[in-house]
Amino acid sequence: MPRGRYALHDPHDHTPLGEEHFHCAPGPSGWRYVSQLTAPDGAHRGSVDLAVDELGRPIRLEVNASSWQVRGAAIDGITWVRTDPAGAEATEGNVPGAAGFTGTSPAFLVATARLLRLTPGAPATRVRLVALTDPVLAARTTDQAWALLDRAEHPTDSGPLLVDEYRVTALDTGEVRTVHIAGDVVLSAPGIELEHLETPPSAFPD
Repeated sequence: MPRGRYALHDPHDHTPLGEEHFHCAPGPSGWRYVSQLTAPDGAHRGSVDLAVDELGRPIRLEVNASSWQVRGAAIDGITWVRTDPAGAEATEGNVPGAAGFTGTSPAFLVATARLLRLTPGAPATRVRLVALTDPVLAARTTDQAWALLDRAEHPTDSGPLLVDEYRVTALDTGEVRTVHIAGDVVLSAPGIELEHLETPPSAFPD
């Protein structure tokens, strides 16, 4: 079970956003990721609990930030409920053509990669996602194109590590990001730096 810490920062001006302390593990029915987020001063600022099935579809998501909460799952596309800080009312949302969620947490990159299961060198695949934007978890629909550029084996003290290099393009802005993922851990991505990892990444079954 990988357990570690990501440092998060603004991908454009590199302003520190805090840290995400996580653990994750594949299981017989899919994969689960749980994390706690802290601000740069160490104060608690939220949490992520994501479970996907063996095909990479979100079967349960709960995200908390700034007293806002979003719960969602893959139902008729992607469906979610967003609750305000006072808990006085909840708003529902649904995007029939969406396949998953995205946001600042590295969990969403792993989940999308698992969902798409791309082949190195194949043409980019388009995917529609529901983005939960900081700091109040406002939901918006976004289209991305994912391509698996390379899959390389790297030697480590605990054995060979298979690393996938993805190119992720935001189709509304044309912004291109490079993401490196090993198993169920993001090694590097814009705004994300893996600072500490207690155990090697878990490998998903073929």
